[in-house]
Amino acid sequence: MPPGIACPVEFWSKEANQNIQVDFLLPTGIYLTLSISCNASLNTIKQMVWHHAQFEPLFHMLSGPESYVFTCVNQTAEQQELEDEQRRLCDVQPFLPVLRLVAREGDRAKKLINSQISLLIGKGLHEFDALSDPEVNDFRTKMHQFCEERVTRRQQLSWKAWMEYSFPVQLEPSSSSLGRKSPLQVPNKNIFVNVKFESGGESFTFQISPKEFPVTLMSYAVKKQATIFRHQRMNSPEEYALQVNGKCEYLYGNYPLYQFQYIRDCLHRGLLPHLTMVHSTSIMALWEEQTNGISHPSKASPKPPPVPKKKPNSISLWSLEQPYYIDLVQGSKVNADERMKLVVQAGLYHGHEMLCKMVSSSEVNVCSEPVWGQRLEFEINVCDLPRMARLCLALYAVVEKAKKARSTKKKSKKADCPIAWVNIMLFDYQDQLKTGECCLPMWSSFPDEKGELLNPTGTVRTNPNTESAAALVIRFPGISLYPVYYPSFEQIMEHGRNGQCPRYMSEDPEEKQQLKEILERRSHTELYEHEKDLVWKMRHQVRDQYPGALAKLLVVTKWNKHEDVAQMIHLLQSWPELPVLNALELLDFNFPDRYVVSFTVNSLKKLTDAELFQYLLQLVQVLKYESYLDCKLTTFLLDRALSNRKIGHFLFWHLRSEMHVPSVALRFGLILEAYCRGSTHHMKSLMRQSEALNKMKALNGIVKLSALKNPKPQTKEFMHTCLRQETYLEALSNLQSPLNPSVILAKVSVELCTFMDSKMKPLWIVFNNEEIGGTSNVGIIFKNGDDLRQDMLTLQMIQLMDILWKKEGLDLRMTPYGCLSTGDKTGLIEVVMDSDTIANIQLNKSNMAATAAFNKDALLNWLKSKNPGDALDRAIEEFTLSCAGYCVATYVLGIGDRHSDNIMIRENGQLFHIDFGHFLGNFKTKFGINRERVPFILTYDFVHVIQQGKTSNSEKFERFREYCERAYMILRCHGLLFLHLFALMKAAGLPELSCSKDIQYLKDSLALGKTDEEARKHFQLKFNEALRESWKTKVNWLAHNVSKDNRQ
Repeated sequence: MPPGIACPVEFWSKEANQNIQVDFLLPTGIYLTLSISCNASLNTIKQMVWHHAQFEPLFHMLSGPESYVFTCVNQTAEQQELEDEQRRLCDVQPFLPVLRLVAREGDRAKKLINSQISLLIGKGLHEFDALSDPEVNDFRTKMHQFCEERVTRRQQLSWKAWMEYSFPVQLEPSSSSLGRKSPLQVPNKNIFVNVKFESGGESFTFQISPKEFPVTLMSYAVKKQATIFRHQRMNSPEEYALQVNGKCEYLYGNYPLYQFQYIRDCLHRGLLPHLTMVHSTSIMALWEEQTNGISHPSKASPKPPPVPKKKPNSISLWSLEQPYYIDLVQGSKVNADERMKLVVQAGLYHGHEMLCKMVSSSEVNVCSEPVWGQRLEFEINVCDLPRMARLCLALYAVVEKAKKARSTKKKSKKADCPIAWVNIMLFDYQDQLKTGECCLPMWSSFPDEKGELLNPTGTVRTNPNTESAAALVIRFPGISLYPVYYPSFEQIMEHGRNGQCPRYMSEDPEEKQQLKEILERRSHTELYEHEKDLVWKMRHQVRDQYPGALAKLLVVTKWNKHEDVAQMIHLLQSWPELPVLNALELLDFNFPDRYVVSFTVNSLKKLTDAELFQYLLQLVQVLKYESYLDCKLTTFLLDRALSNRKIGHFLFWHLRSEMHVPSVALRFGLILEAYCRGSTHHMKSLMRQSEALNKMKALNGIVKLSALKNPKPQTKEFMHTCLRQETYLEALSNLQSPLNPSVILAKVSVELCTFMDSKMKPLWIVFNNEEIGGTSNVGIIFKNGDDLRQDMLTLQMIQLMDILWKKEGLDLRMTPYGCLSTGDKTGLIEVVMDSDTIANIQLNKSNMAATAAFNKDALLNWLKSKNPGDALDRAIEEFTLSCAGYCVATYVLGIGDRHSDNIMIRENGQLFHIDFGHFLGNFKTKFGINRERVPFILTYDFVHVIQQGKTSNSEKFERFREYCERAYMILRCHGLLFLHLFALMKAAGLPELSCSKDIQYLKDSLALGKTDEEARKHFQLKFNEALRESWKTKVNWLAHNVSKDNRQ
């Protein structure tokens, strides 16, 4: 048989409408070559093969087509069974055009769902099986049962409860400050709403109070329909739900109409809301279609036997008082300069806390497989090892001391060349102290500024790339003839009770005052030893009077003393549940103890779905700190995701976007598998989204190549030709937007699609939703080559600010547009329609780039042209409010590199910022000088618009100043929330958010060490400085315009 031609991924994206010669190997050993359309489904191809096979020898030996399944070699050089026969050849993308038919074995439904999950999560489930890891297998079994229970529970929901799961309501935050004057008050006059019935017929426009609930509007519609069509029996309005036209969004529940985001948005934009009455029978039909739409696997095997209880002949850890040690045996695949010596450093950690002094090995000569054969003894007894202790190892090379003639003795100990690091837990997932020899493939080290060799916050998984990774072989001690277990919860409680100091000692008033001062201290400096001792001594008073200070008590607890640990865990059982703010702080890496984590997650259970959604990005990152697969946080997130599909949607994408990271691929892959098993109906929609993203990635690759050789118009035409192909049109139509699952991307408007000029050539794709009742186009930007995680975090913070302001009755008309990372440097950004950059507005109103930035009337004239007559006042108010919001947001977050190309204005006057490549004060510098001299950005042009073009209009400007000041003071009240959320995001590994110094920027910008009055004055100072320097910002933007003009 001649070798087939290789078909890389690019081949399939270009040849979608072509025919290709495919070799087929039948189970009888017969080989066929047929010309097959790349667009043909596997089912069609199988029928074709069967038709030709009947003229070949041994056909009578074959069973029916359904008894066989195609296999191929995929793009990752693995053999793959192609169970899902709805897929087309161009979707399968085999590496070679060779398909082999093999007899189908096992449960087909189960295999089909496994293959769909593998495809969707980007990792074959067979890889999990191949690990033969008891922890992985136990976790999968437990999650399988957990998800099955959730599926059963969901099947028993009423149609209204199912609506709450599938289409959670989209509400504006309600103001907590009733009676306070707010820029956006509830409209007193009635509003108009257009309603039609899904069964057809004309639509009706009703006048209704915005304070009424949806059911009132539905009763109007039902009465109107009954009157016009003279129905004998009038349906109950309770049998309906109101759908937003052209969206997967519904209005229901006991909320006033003005609180729904859709209604509020329409009121702001002066649009008539359009809604459709959907009957419960249609919703039930949708439910049944989704429940049956994807094949369910057969019932899982019965529950596994419970984990065996600890054997009577096991030993409790707390009875062993000898020092802990490990044997360092040897290394392998070590690559370093032969003139150096190799050293291993070892440390025992509990969170960030080092449990005892670090230990270093002797120096050995560099070679591929160095041998130490050395015992490393730690200054801690076995009984004092905390349950979550981890052993951190680092391999590094040092220059031989003899060759450092001029160096001091101190310097000779310095690590010259970090090579690799690895971490491993001292206990296994079933509480047993590890024993015996193990090989640890290591992670490559990258020298950091602090010169730290050990990496305690790193993963406890070993490097899966075992073929090339340097590795260390160590031997855990065989301390006892019997297995050694960490004490059970009951034993810890008993020990904790016995070790309690007398509960009510006479309280020293001076000590009480000292405790108060320590716990209420504004600065977050580390406590002195005597202060730590006092906090520990008065731990009962901390619980009773300052329960929110639990984090401070946990930090002073001596985790390397088992008596203290037992007392702390005993005390924790009677600790009052914490507010969410304090619970978020405890998710940090500093607090790894499993009882603390359990307590923390319990405190988070009171989060509403809207609040959980707001913090989901951080909660997913914190999973990276977990030491074992089965943990409370994972179960909590899965439980909430399987109870609310919007949370499920974003949990899926936050996990899926990091599946390329080797250190988290196993954990995230297993959680994704569990989510898919608990939500097979949602998988269908996610598979459509994934397929669309793959098509966009292929198209982006084609555009990048074409743009290197051709002018933009030619490349754009080529892009349009690709988009008109059936495979693209099909993949890019009728799917939910990954950015917002309530938005439907109905049909690509090819003529409106283009690509942007920046280096990565992002695609600008526009969808027309008219056919499904949508009133406007929807635009998305697809980026491949840029890391969107920092933009995503910044926009999340801007959205959080918007919510906090609205809760205080301050609506600053922010535009926190959608942004989602979906893979390795890949993601989507929402296009804000009907908007333009300030640079474009200035350039269009001015002939020369050099004078554009000085054309003070350009912005105002543009707003006048878009908002004629009375509408201008409202547009200027929108501009003033949004300008205040973004001035404060960019100042607090330290967003750098601001210029007229990344500040935009919507036609209704709302100003907003885009492109957040630098934050927390990491400003772009040119010739060593910060391009932004003023962190608070205010330009003369903005002031000109706020003052309605009149230089003497100080009343308007003072109102703007008041908005800024009030917005700033509201954020200050929530300063700790921002600090905690940014601290949790350190797990993400963003270049500009990696250490405490980055978070210090937030403390300074919110003036958290100052009183309210001092902070207000500090802000007024910054505001006045920005106003004085607004002409410099103008010059800065002028420089940007000129350089941009020269580039084009």
